[in-house]
Amino acid sequence: MDGPCDPIHMQRALIDNWALFAGILMLMVANGLMMTLLTIRGSELGFSSTVVGIMQAGYPAGALIGTVIAPRMIEGSGHVRAFAALASLCSISAIIHLLTDDPYTWTAMRVLAGFCFPGLYVITESWLNGEVENHQRAQVLSVYFFAQFGGQAFGTALIGVPGASVTVLFGTVSILISLSIVPLLLTAGDPPDYEVPERMPMRSLFRISPIAVIGSILSGATMGALFASGPLYGLDLGMTRGQAAGISVALTLAGAVAQYPAAYVADRFDRRGALIGLSAIGCLVVVYSLLQSGEAALTLRFAIMSAACVPVYSVCLAHANDQLRRSQVVAAGGAMAFSLNLGLFFGVFSGPAIMDLMGRTGLMLYLLLLFGLTLLITLLRRVQRESPEETGKVVTVGSFGQPQTAYWSAETMVAEGQEDDAGESSE
Repeated sequence: MDGPCDPIHMQRALIDNWALFAGILMLMVANGLMMTLLTIRGSELGFSSTVVGIMQAGYPAGALIGTVIAPRMIEGSGHVRAFAALASLCSISAIIHLLTDDPYTWTAMRVLAGFCFPGLYVITESWLNGEVENHQRAQVLSVYFFAQFGGQAFGTALIGVPGASVTVLFGTVSILISLSIVPLLLTAGDPPDYEVPERMPMRSLFRISPIAVIGSILSGATMGALFASGPLYGLDLGMTRGQAAGISVALTLAGAVAQYPAAYVADRFDRRGALIGLSAIGCLVVVYSLLQSGEAALTLRFAIMSAACVPVYSVCLAHANDQLRRSQVVAAGGAMAFSLNLGLFFGVFSGPAIMDLMGRTGLMLYLLLLFGLTLLITLLRRVQRESPEETGKVVTVGSFGQPQTAYWSAETMVAEGQEDDAGESSE
C-alpha cells in the first residue's frame, strides 16, 4: 500500500498547488532580472558605486517593513487581494525605473519593491503552507526552493540576451509581475485561514543563541556585498553587460548548490564546525583573489565566495532551533529573518561604497573582514560553550532577493519533530 510520501501523493500535492508555484516562479524571474539590471543600468547611466549601493539598499530596507506589515495585510484583506495589491505596486515600480533616470526616484522605487516582494513571498508561502500536509512539507519546500533559485538565475541571465534593450527588459519585469496574479485568480480552491505568527524579540533570541543572530547578520552583510558589488566589479574590469550579469547568475546558482553539502555536514557532524569550514573557505578564496588580480577565473572565484556565505544563514537557523523549545521555533523564525535583512541592508550599501573609496582591492579586504569575523566569533563560541544537542535538520532557505521561508522552514522542522515523536511513541 502506498504511503503518504509516495510519488503519487507528491505529484498530487504539486498539481493541486500549480498556481502558487507558477506565481512564485514568475516573481523570481522578475526579481532576479530587475535586481541585477538596476545595478548594471545604474552604472551605465553614470551612477557611482556608492549611489548604486544606496539605491539597492532600499530593497532590504523595504523588506524590514514588508515582512512585518504583510502578515497583517493577509489577515485583514485575504491572500488574493493582498497579493494583487502588492503585485500591482511592484509592477508600477518597474515601469517607473524605465521612465526616469533619477537616483532618488530609483531608490524610492527600490524601497517599494523591497516592501512588496517579501510581502508577496509571505502570501505565497503561507498559502502553500496551509495547503500542504505535514508529511509533504519538506518535499514541497525543496521544489519551492528550486523555483526560487532557478527563477532568479534565469531572470538574471536574460540581461545577456543579444539585442535585449533596457525598455524590453524593464517591460519584461512588469509583465511577469502582472502575470503572476493570474494563476492565483484562476485557482479553484479557497485560500486557507491565516493568523499573524508570533515574533520573538531579537534580544531574546540573542540571549538564547548569540552565534545564530550574529552569524545571520554577518551572512546577510556578506551576501549583500557580494550580490550588489559582483556585477560592479566585473564592469570595472571592462566586462560587457552580459558578462557582468553572468557573475550574478554564478552567485545565485553556487549559493543554491552549496546549501546541500553544507546542510549534510552540519547535520552529520556539528553546526559550528560547518560555519567554521564555510568561513575558512571564504577567507582562502578572498586571499587568493587579492593575490590574483584581473579576470582570471573571476566568475568562479565569486561563485565559491557565494557558496561559502549563502548556506551560513541556513546553518545558523538550525543552530538556533537546536536551543529552542518547539513552541518557540516559529516565533524565532521572524527574528532570524529580521537579522538577515539587517545584515543585507548594511552589506548592500557598504560593499559598493567601499569599492568606490578603495577600489576592487578594498572590496576584497571588506569581504575578508566579514568572513574572518564569522570564523573568529564561531571559534570563540565553540571554545566557550559545548554544542547543543541537534534537534532537527538544516532546511535550505533563500539568499538576497529571495524568500527566506523563515516561518515555513520553522514549521517544517516542527512538523518533522512531531512525526519523529509519533514514530517513537508507536514503537
